[in-house]
Amino acid sequence: MARIAKIERREDLSPEHHAVFDAIAESRGRVQGPFPMLLHSPELAGRVAHLGAHVRFEMGLPQRLKELVILTVARELDCRFEWSVHAGHARAAGVPDECIEALRERNEPSGLTPGEAGVCRYAQELLRSHRVSGPTFAAVEKSLGATGCVELSALIGYYVLLACVLNSMEVEPAEGEKPLDP
Repeated sequence: MARIAKIERREDLSPEHHAVFDAIAESRGRVQGPFPMLLHSPELAGRVAHLGAHVRFEMGLPQRLKELVILTVARELDCRFEWSVHAGHARAAGVPDECIEALRERNEPSGLTPGEAGVCRYAQELLRSHRVSGPTFAAVEKSLGATGCVELSALIGYYVLLACVLNSMEVEPAEGEKPLDP
């Protein structure tokens, strides 16, 4: 059970914040994930949702690459909710089950292109040591360019933000999801 009440209905907000709720619900189909928590600060929730729409749906990185990075972030931060949602998105984007399970078990994922393996390594290095090594950065820059490196770093940061909200508020995945063990 989450540590604070989830704001899942428009009526749970004052009228001046209904537009924020409506925008989040419209862009995602409903208010879910970290947003029922973030709506305790409606202005923040709206800004996070706006950034998230850009990061998830408008940035130039391929969807399969994004989902690999999101799973890497979820695993590194042990974010059960983020993992449960994005494991399915990763499968839909063509990430093989063996790769997803390898990430879950903190093993080197196999069956990835060098560029895909490089972005996973980039995220792991950044989250584990708070830096990206020269060779890893150079490989990713060669593959994605400078813009891709910036977008990749922002994608990682965005999902770290969400994981921090989800983990600190103890938002758990739906029943029946395979748990992500620490």
